[in-house]
Amino acid sequence: MFIDSHCHIDFPDLAGREDELLANMRAQQVSHALCVSVNIENWPRVTAVAERHDNVFASLGVHPDYEDVTEPDVEQLVAMSAHPRVVAIGETGLDYYRLTGDLEWQRQRFRTHIRAARECGKPLIIHTRASAEDTLAIMREERAHEAGGVMHCFTESLDVALAAIDMGFCISFSGIVTFKNAQSLRDVAKAIPVENMLIETDSPYLAPVPYRGKMNEPSYVPHVAGELAKVRDMTVDEVAEATTTNFFRLFSDAARLAGRSGVAA
Repeated sequence: MFIDSHCHIDFPDLAGREDELLANMRAQQVSHALCVSVNIENWPRVTAVAERHDNVFASLGVHPDYEDVTEPDVEQLVAMSAHPRVVAIGETGLDYYRLTGDLEWQRQRFRTHIRAARECGKPLIIHTRASAEDTLAIMREERAHEAGGVMHCFTESLDVALAAIDMGFCISFSGIVTFKNAQSLRDVAKAIPVENMLIETDSPYLAPVPYRGKMNEPSYVPHVAGELAKVRDMTVDEVAEATTTNFFRLFSDAARLAGRSGVAA
């Protein structure tokens, strides 16, 4: 079975197809999905999806691209993270690609999320784009290794991946790894330990080949696994088993909710 470790099925583009999406997941042996929060305003949509479906988990966080939204403090994040379906803090991080100017507010938001994750004992979902140096520096300064987590939709260099792995983080690959011009990313996927590898869709974005350019959904995550299998000379079943084990090892609350208490720490 496969797990989509990062999707946004609460987004309007997908929300109207919720039952269809879950049926498509079953048909493609995608057993679980993690629906990821991007702001506090719409967080109730995320938890509502997870409450309706036993195989969907939720996160709590504010994406670095979102300006002029509710800015939670550590205490608020810790309190809200007690929701029974929340298994992670994020997505959080830094993004210097879309926004310019003084982005100190992004860095402060990132620090707040790391501190909250450490306090509540839930792993982090980290977004980094055009900001790897600062992302890693803040992770080290704020002791992100105490929470652990995942670098989602990874597109950075092998050095960045290994630095994150040294802090106990997983590296998650999206449909980008299937794109023709993504050879450098496939090289990263080949080089990292399989024990640190996750798969995701980031749907509704970044649909993998052969669906590139169309709306993405969790049932497409096996195509990401298939590309990783080719890159690493593994079978698709081996990639599925490894990434599922890694998911439940990282997201221990998800393992508990799914009745997989025997997953090794």
